[in-house]
Amino acid sequence: MNQDNTTLLFVYNADGTFFASVTDYAHKIVSPETYQCNLCKLTYGNAGMKKEWQIFLETLPYKKEFQHRDEFLRIHPEFADTPLPAIFFLSGKNLYILLEGSVIEKASSLDQLQDMLTKGLEKYRTEST
Repeated sequence: MNQDNTTLLFVYNADGTFFASVTDYAHKIVSPETYQCNLCKLTYGNAGMKKEWQIFLETLPYKKEFQHRDEFLRIHPEFADTPLPAIFFLSGKNLYILLEGSVIEKASSLDQLQDMLTKGLEKYRTEST
């Protein structure tokens, strides 16, 4: 697998408009237990991306791209029925689901999410060789 031609695509279950961002920020503060994007909740704090997550991502030998639900669905309408958040693996023009929403929602900590992602990447590498 050529790692130079592969990208991890993180898709949040939140829209990227200014209004949506302000509403999401307030929702995370006022009622974090009901926030609808576990990927956001685990990887971002009130001041931005958590340092531990940022350091972990830097250890992964792939390009990283982050998209909100509305941006992702404009580019990939064929994934409209895919529960979000999700983490995809983009290899060339092929897009594969690495971690689907139901799996990400089971993570109760950043460490669990990192472990899930590491195992998902190991499984993908094994299956693609």
